[in-house]
Amino acid sequence: MPSLLHLDSSILGENSVSRALSAAVVARLQALDPMTEVVYRDLAAQPIPHLSGKYVSVVRVGLEVGQDAALKADLALGTSILEEFLTAETVVLGVAQYNFSVPSQLKAWIDRIAVPGKTFRYTEKGPEGLLGSKRVIIALARGGFYGPGSPAESFEHTLSYLKSVFAFVGIVDPEVITADGVNISAQQREVSLKAARAEIGTLAIA
Repeated sequence: MPSLLHLDSSILGENSVSRALSAAVVARLQALDPMTEVVYRDLAAQPIPHLSGKYVSVVRVGLEVGQDAALKADLALGTSILEEFLTAETVVLGVAQYNFSVPSQLKAWIDRIAVPGKTFRYTEKGPEGLLGSKRVIIALARGGFYGPGSPAESFEHTLSYLKSVFAFVGIVDPEVITADGVNISAQQREVSLKAARAEIGTLAIA
């Protein structure tokens, strides 16, 4: 059956626009294919520890783990996170923009899935992504307007960063649902949400 990984990163809980959008995306995909199996990870409620030097030494350099129980637990968590990502045919990301970039909780997840030999590899011609067949849908909420041509376009480091990360692992064309200006006013929030939900309603089976 189709497998879907659903991730949320907003710290705002029920008040989060990105959570509402990512949930709507998942509901849409499940309506299209009720057999879809969903794995959910809330990166804000259960934060992933940031990378440590010891973790990187084992995963990327190949040093021995030794008897460090905390490191063993961290490695097990990292393996679980990576396997969730590799197994999923579709990944739905609920992304809030904080201070012009992704939440640190999401960055911690990204650091666990960018693994040489698993999601990309180094070649004589440079890095090569290994996950070209995976579908990624980004449900993005931003307080202001940061799209092409906007005065704040140069401050946008959320979507541009995510597109770079996913391109690096071979996913060059993620689908993006955006609600901009959600902190401008209640009216603008509703307008942006309505437009985003309408776009979600057009999503099709990959």
